[in-house]
Amino acid sequence: MQRVGLPTLLFYRNIWPGYMDRIAIKQKIFELASRVAEDEGLELVSADILGTGKRTMLRVVVDKEGGVTVGDCEKISRSLEALLDVEDPIKGPYVLEVSSPGLDRPLSTQADFERNIEKLARIITTEKIDNQTFFIGRIIDVGEGWIRLKLDKKDIFIPMDKISKARLEIEF
Repeated sequence: MQRVGLPTLLFYRNIWPGYMDRIAIKQKIFELASRVAEDEGLELVSADILGTGKRTMLRVVVDKEGGVTVGDCEKISRSLEALLDVEDPIKGPYVLEVSSPGLDRPLSTQADFERNIEKLARIITTEKIDNQTFFIGRIIDVGEGWIRLKLDKKDIFIPMDKISKARLEIEF
């Protein structure tokens, strides 16, 4: 019997060398950033690795009730920098960026939606719901696996697994 092709994992590793290593590094950075954020009384929203080589950037986004201050970002940055120096998950130079999610923050988890009840959100779905895939409305309720938006003239239930993008709308 003759073998044809390579296993999928090897195929991806040939296209993106170090792909699995990058996933492990991202997980380690997420764990470290989560620990630091928790120690400072903040919530870790995301931790990403962008770029490679000399252009590697670690982007850490944190949040807290009432908003994140520059001082909060500075504390997280200094503490995380010290941990990264000790753990050394990234070989080579990198830039560490710590910020808040912003006024138009993305919403991805049930907790994100629950925290933002009564706020205006923009939601794009993967499938049509009530003949549309784009909604702007107030988050009025959140349940296990769904959210309810108040649109101009009606309320609509959107299953969380049908949401492709969601973010807060900036209100003036």
